[in-house]
Amino acid sequence: MNEAAVLNEQQPLLYQQLQKSFEHGRLAHAYLFEGDTGTGKKEFGLWMAKHIFCTNLTDNNPCNQCNNCLRINDNEHPDVMRVTPDGQTIKVDQIRALKAEFSKSGVETAQKVFLIEQADKMSIGAANSLLKFLEEPEGKVLAILETTSLAKILPTIQSRCQVLHFQPLVKEKLIHALVESGINKNTASLLTELTNSFDKAVEISQDEWFNEAREITQQWFDYLIKDDLQAFVYVQKKMVKVFKEKDQQALSFDLLLAYYRKQLTESVAQKQLKRVLEQQAGRVELILQARQKWEANVSWQSVCEQLVIRMIHPKT
Repeated sequence: MNEAAVLNEQQPLLYQQLQKSFEHGRLAHAYLFEGDTGTGKKEFGLWMAKHIFCTNLTDNNPCNQCNNCLRINDNEHPDVMRVTPDGQTIKVDQIRALKAEFSKSGVETAQKVFLIEQADKMSIGAANSLLKFLEEPEGKVLAILETTSLAKILPTIQSRCQVLHFQPLVKEKLIHALVESGINKNTASLLTELTNSFDKAVEISQDEWFNEAREITQQWFDYLIKDDLQAFVYVQKKMVKVFKEKDQQALSFDLLLAYYRKQLTESVAQKQLKRVLEQQAGRVELILQARQKWEANVSWQSVCEQLVIRMIHPKT
C-alpha cells in the first residue's frame, strides 16, 4: 500500500481536507496536529513537506522518489527542519536556533517548513519564543506542530494555528497493523483493548513485564470464570509479587476487563442465554467498581480479594 493510500485509510477526512487545501492553494501558515500517538501526525507532517517540495507530484501526491522527497524522508533537506525534545523538554535555545535559521532565505527555494514533534513539551520560554515567530512569520513558512495533549499548548499558540484532530485508529485496522508488524493476532487483539495507539501497543508488547503480567492475569481470569476459589489464593501467592507499582496495578484491572469484555462479545455472538450475558456484564461492572475503590486508595490486594468474593459468592 502506497503512502497516500495509508494516510487516506488512517485519517480519511484529514487527508481529503488537506488535499483540497493543496489543490486550491489555501494552506494555512501554521497547523497544530492533535491526537494519540500512532494516529499519523508525524506521517502527515512529512507528507505535507514533501507535497510542497516534490518535483514530480503524481495524482497530487509526492512521488517519494525525487531528490527532495528522499532527502525529506532522510531528514536531510536544508529547508525542512524538525525539532524534537532535548531530554524532557524542547528548550528555548532550540526555538531560537530555529528562528535564526528561518530568518535566512531558503537554501534552494523561498519556501521553508518546520515540524515540531511533542510540542506540548516546549518550556515556557520556548513556547513564548515560538509564539512571537507565529505572529510574525518571515517569508514563506509552513509550521506544523504535533501534540498528544492539546490542553498543554498555550491558547495563544492554538489561536494562531489551524487545529486538526487526528481520530483514534479503528480497532480492526489497528489489529491488522499490529499483526503486520509481527505480533500474533490474539496479543494484538488484547493490546487494542489497552490502547488505540499503534506505537504504544508495540511498546507494551515488547515489555517483558507485560508479557508475564498478561499470562498471570489470564490464569486469574481462568480461575474466576470457573468460580474457583483458587482465584483468591492466587492474588496472595502470585499477583502481589508482580503488580507492585501503581501503574502496574492499574493495568491489572485493564487486562482483566479486556478478558471479560472479549468473553462477553463472544457470548453475544454465540447467542448465549440471557442469564449468562447478564452474569458476564455484571462482572465487568464489578471490575469497574473495584478499580474505583483502588483509585480511592483502598489496598490493591484487598480490592482484588474482595473482587474474587463478589464474583464467586455475589450474595455474601
